[in-house]
Amino acid sequence: MTATTAPLGEFETMKKSWPQDLLASVVVFLVALPLCLGVAIASGAPPALGLITGIIGGLVVGSLAGSPLQVSGPAAGLAVLCYQLVSEHGLIMMGVVGFIAGALQLLAGVARLGQWFRAISPSVIHGMLAGIGVLILGSQFHVMIDDSPRGSGLENLLSIPEAIYKAVFPMAMDSHHLAAMVGVATIAAILIWNQFKPKSLAMVPAPLIAVIVGTLVAGLAGFDINRVVVPDNIVASLNIPTMEALQRGLAMDIILLGVVFAFVASAETLLCATAVDQMHTGPRTKYDKELRAQGIGNMLCGSVGALPMTGVIVRSSANVQAGGKTRLSAIMHGVWILGTVVALPWLLALIPTSALAAILVYTGYKLVNIAQIKKIATYGRVELVIYFSTLLGIVVFDLLTGVIIGFVLATAKVVYTFTHVRVDLEDNEMANRTDVFLHGSATFFSIPRLASVLETVKSGRAVHVHVEHLDHIDHACLDMLGAWEKQHNATGGTMVMEWKDLRDRYASPYQKMQDEGSNGPDQPGDGPKKAPPVLEPAA
Repeated sequence: MTATTAPLGEFETMKKSWPQDLLASVVVFLVALPLCLGVAIASGAPPALGLITGIIGGLVVGSLAGSPLQVSGPAAGLAVLCYQLVSEHGLIMMGVVGFIAGALQLLAGVARLGQWFRAISPSVIHGMLAGIGVLILGSQFHVMIDDSPRGSGLENLLSIPEAIYKAVFPMAMDSHHLAAMVGVATIAAILIWNQFKPKSLAMVPAPLIAVIVGTLVAGLAGFDINRVVVPDNIVASLNIPTMEALQRGLAMDIILLGVVFAFVASAETLLCATAVDQMHTGPRTKYDKELRAQGIGNMLCGSVGALPMTGVIVRSSANVQAGGKTRLSAIMHGVWILGTVVALPWLLALIPTSALAAILVYTGYKLVNIAQIKKIATYGRVELVIYFSTLLGIVVFDLLTGVIIGFVLATAKVVYTFTHVRVDLEDNEMANRTDVFLHGSATFFSIPRLASVLETVKSGRAVHVHVEHLDHIDHACLDMLGAWEKQHNATGGTMVMEWKDLRDRYASPYQKMQDEGSNGPDQPGDGPKKAPPVLEPAA
């Protein structure tokens, strides 16, 4: 029954909300078009391959998605990986790697592993996005002045002063300064529009305004600079893998690249879906279904050699903010991209590549989210170390190495957290009482530390063990405390486990009122109190 009613309900919603979805699809299209072109250029691929991915992301993935309001297409987060792939293995291998990644995503979705892709430390994810942002900024800064990116991310960053010098002090016959003027005008248009756009035009995206401004500046001034190359026939741009490329796809390094693409694309997609869920009150994401849809989409992109795709937060948030209600808006945005490619290729050919690169320079800057860094800092210095280690690992080495560094550090933090306990002891000679305060996680790893502190307690003391600040306590520690209690009782002392403090920490206000109306708290000297039913509360 459920299987039949859900689609019917969605179809009924589409019939009612199609005007809002139609308007939202136009807004998403205007956001997606320049980004499809720009991400393709940043990936070292022809712009048409980015447009094909946008079309598949709308028509196919939009129809199958588990997150109806999420919009998929070529993403800046994969541009760095794609550029490295094209540089090292050639453009023909992009389709092979994308197909492998899509197949892995489809299998993961069938195996219901969608939720597990979200089990990654936020510090690693945001560090990864920031690292990608820095790499995009470094590489596209050179494209913005009609120059070529350097061999590595670090070289791109270190050579930015050289690029600035070329733009300010051009040599004869160079056009670096002309492209730079278009790039600066493009970024200025984004900043000004974001700050001063009229309320009546609030839904018009800044990237579209920026592309228009950059194109007008270059066209009206007659600048002889690089422009987007779009074929008259989109079919002619297909990058279908050859038999030789498919055979190379069996090599271990290519398979490993497919795994990396699948991991990064899935993590970015599902994190984006989670963020989209927080923006609206409609249907929640079905993560396994979304993963299967992404897998099918990437297999199709791989089959024609287009760029791989992910769910994209910029397009998705534009969809929600524009009033999108159902998956119809994502599907229709793919229709608009297809119509533009078929009917207006001459219009796309007017766009300077420096304008698209400037948009990506700004996008890379925004990925290094200062507000997010401040938020991570509130969770402690260790989280900041994980964040910046991931970022630097990506910039200095590569994306996979940076993510591994971050993942190892995050795992080490978890291991430390669950193996570390702080024991504070307060001794009151006048009251003949000793209070023992436990902080952190009391596990069997903590027994030596706990035992060494308890050995310093004087005989005959009334010992109160406070556990309200514990994140976790296991049975090994409870058994050790029980054994120590017996030894301490033999010396004339007592031990009280302050379970009430722990119960008060997690109890509802109503439960606390009930407790206050009962026989009162445990009193000193009454002997050890039994624990409440839940011995291992979660922090």
